[in-house]
Amino acid sequence: MNKALVLHGPNLNLLGTRQPEVYGHETLDDINNTLHEQAALGGWEVTCRQSNHEGELIDWIQAARLDGTAAIIINPAAYTHTSVAILDALNAFDGRVIEVHLSNVHRRESFRHHSYVSLRADGVIAGLGTQGYRAALEAVMRSN
Repeated sequence: MNKALVLHGPNLNLLGTRQPEVYGHETLDDINNTLHEQAALGGWEVTCRQSNHEGELIDWIQAARLDGTAAIIINPAAYTHTSVAILDALNAFDGRVIEVHLSNVHRRESFRHHSYVSLRADGVIAGLGTQGYRAALEAVMRSN
């Protein structure tokens, strides 16, 4: 069975209550449940994880190199704009990488316009809200 890893970065555990005008009303559990259902329908296994800690996200990316994970879907949140370490970990991963952002980062503050993760990502989805995660998983499932 093909495997995908979905990583949610800092503060995404607050989805549904944190700035719903920007990030929407769906919770992280809502997103993860939808992805599990979608993956099962496509014959995939998906693991969803969230951390507010950069090192933990890096550990999960490194583990994915060895456990048969075919793709990583990552919303690095604020680490998008700051983490060379996450970029380096993703560069060591041989599978597909799709970067997802709930909001359109290009319509926000200028510091959000740069992404280190995009230097490695095979695709970037921004501004589609939670639908972006579903689109990313669909793209991954179709590519394998």
